[in-house]
Amino acid sequence: MAPERESTRERTLVGATAATRPRARLDQPRPPRRRIVPEWDPEAFGRLSEKIARFLGTGRFIVWMTIVIIAWVVWNVSAPRDLRFDQYPFIFLTLMLSLQASYAAPLILLAQNRQDDRDRVNLEQDRKQNERSIADTEYLTREVAALRMGLGEVATRDWIRSELQDLVKELEERRRHDGHVVFPAERAERSPGRDADDR
Repeated sequence: MAPERESTRERTLVGATAATRPRARLDQPRPPRRRIVPEWDPEAFGRLSEKIARFLGTGRFIVWMTIVIIAWVVWNVSAPRDLRFDQYPFIFLTLMLSLQASYAAPLILLAQNRQDDRDRVNLEQDRKQNERSIADTEYLTREVAALRMGLGEVATRDWIRSELQDLVKELEERRRHDGHVVFPAERAERSPGRDADDR
């Protein structure tokens, strides 16, 4: 009787866990989870931070900031007491400037980090391009050296011409010394009658 109870218990446990566990389909992607923290596009945020950092680094920003501070101080000094929102020590102005600085510093650092990443990618591409250029130059150098070695064994036109001129000079000198005709064309010019008899 005890073995029957255990087998019944095992069957119900297996059935209970199978019923509570949702079946995941492997042929379909999972549905997106709900997130508590809002999501944002890091590239869009990075581009926005770069625009703000570029604006903070311009003279226009300094001019506008100076105009706002002067207007703030003038208003809080010369306006009627009921309309002043920041009295003489200008604590609210100090708070606003420190708030602006606390946001400006991370935005500038984020923009610099993005620029560093771009510079790193550009340097990596330049390094790879330099490696390819060096490899191409070494290959071309080896090819030129092989061509030079091959051309060293090949007779050039100038070399053949100089050798033929040397042979012609040598033959002309022999003719002068021996007195007999070396070239058949010269023999034909000297004895036209003999050529007519040969025909």
